[in-house]
Amino acid sequence: MKVFDKSSVYLPTKKIGKHNPREEEIKADNSARQEWNRTADMALLSGISEAKIIEVKQTEIHDKVSQSIRKSGWLPNLFRSIVSKAKEFLQNLVREHGMPPKPTLSIDMAEFRTMWDLMIRVQDEARAIRILQEEVPKLKEQLSKTKGVFKGKEQKALTERIQQTEKKISERLDKLPDILKEDGYPDVQAFMATYRKSEAVVEQYNRSLAEWERQVKEKRRPQKPPERESVRNRLRQLQEQGRQQPHRKKSFDRDSR
Repeated sequence: MKVFDKSSVYLPTKKIGKHNPREEEIKADNSARQEWNRTADMALLSGISEAKIIEVKQTEIHDKVSQSIRKSGWLPNLFRSIVSKAKEFLQNLVREHGMPPKPTLSIDMAEFRTMWDLMIRVQDEARAIRILQEEVPKLKEQLSKTKGVFKGKEQKALTERIQQTEKKISERLDKLPDILKEDGYPDVQAFMATYRKSEAVVEQYNRSLAEWERQVKEKRRPQKPPERESVRNRLRQLQEQGRQQPHRKKSFDRDSR
């Protein structure tokens, strides 16, 4: 299996066998991968395209790892350092992009309403996470300005607040995909791809319906109205396909790194 799956925004983690002498190194690598994956989820929900995230993954991780290995060989901390910088690069894109406005329910169909409700839930959670993420640098700046012999208690309190906030962020990021897994989607990428396709189907139906209504109003001989049931069937089909996407891969061959 290839580590850098070209169709995925995610990095797979590696299983750790019993008595593996590299257990601590693998755990650290997996932690770096999970941090990237969480950031990819936030990027998707912030409206950054799947193609853009994959491009960043390719140029900032895959290409740089390959170049560094050719130049210096494999170094234990190399991969983690590159992934960490790539994560920061993607986080900056997320901050610049901002959260998109809440989607509107543009068609009264149960099949689309279900997806719309899910989108609202995950975007609301993403917004709450963003608020916490924006709080951390403010606290760190406040801590950096809190100096002096008599500021120890205040410094400790700020340090604890930063740690607690970062812990909350990590926990909520971990639980974010679970909102979608409850409805059968393996991850945020699969859901977002399905939602965008469904949204396109709905938009096309709305355009066709508006054109039909215009022709009726103008007393022209319109074609028959767009079939609502065919849209329902297409939405069901897309949702089924999205739910059948494979879950994030959990292991890889070290030699493929």
